[in-house]
Parts: sequence; structure tokens; C-alpha cells
Amino acid sequence: MRYNKIRKMDISNGPGVRVSIFMQGCAFKCYNCFNPETHDFNGGKEFTDETIDKIIDLASKDYIVGLSILGGEPMHPLNIEGTTKLAKRFKATYPNKTIWCWTGFLMDKDLMDKEVLKYIDVLVDGQYKDELHNFLLKYCGSSNQRIIDVAESLKANKVVLYDTEKIAV
Repeated sequence: MRYNKIRKMDISNGPGVRVSIFMQGCAFKCYNCFNPETHDFNGGKEFTDETIDKIIDLASKDYIVGLSILGGEPMHPLNIEGTTKLAKRFKATYPNKTIWCWTGFLMDKDLMDKEVLKYIDVLVDGQYKDELHNFLLKYCGSSNQRIIDVAESLKANKVVLYDTEKIAV
């Protein structure tokens, strides 16, 4: 597994100041993707335990409110094991910080049985669709994408949308 980049202070991918990691490799290759450099599974850098250690260290600052995991595609079969390992360690270290994750897969069709969901607070799912692009959307690029409250969805055994209005701006 590989990753493309780590941002140590990201304010555009989730609420507050966050650490973000962009996983490398995506089979969807959505038209006009904002991150086409992450599509090649052979690009980027090797994802190792040291990568996880670096993210844990970067997130130790009080002003960091959470971790954002993007791509590429963090839930692709080649990436999900590393994504799960990172999310599990992050939550064990920082139980009060949030994890947001973006995926082209659909939670209710593709991911409900995946361990990684136990550690993710908010999942933005669905492939980006250029014809549905909307600059006014919060935290997603096209209107088909959903912002999901993962814990509530797992309890209800169906998708429960996250209330973005409760996010302080």
C-alpha cells in the first residue's frame, strides 16, 4: 500500500484543523477528480508503521481536532487494510478526536461489514460526478455524495446522514 501526501494542518477536508492523509491508488478515476495524481497505485510513497507513527505525532497538538483520510481510494481492497490499521491506532490514541473519510464506495452497498467503520466518525461516500458538481456543498464535490454519521448508521443498520449544521464554523 502507498500514500500520496500528508498535510499536517488541513482546514479544507473536514471541520477544524486536521491532519490529512491522501492514500495512493484509485480504480474509479472520476472525471475531473480534484486529485488525479493519486490514481496510480504505484505512485506516491510506501505506507508503513512509521507513516502511522508520523500521523499520530502530528495529531498530538491540541489544535488538531481530527484525522481526514482521502485518496485516491482509502477503501479499495489494496488500501483498506492500511486504512483500518491507521484508523484503529488513531482512535485508540485519540478517542476524542474525529476521523473523517472520503470514498467512492457506498457505505450501505459496499462497506457495512468492514471493520474500518468502527473507527470512522464521518464517511463521505459516493463517486464524484462532474455533472453534479456544486461549489456550495460542504465537504463534498457533487450532490450524489452523502455525508454519513457512521456510528448512528451502524446502530440503525441503515445510512443516517450527518448533521453538518452542528459543526461550528
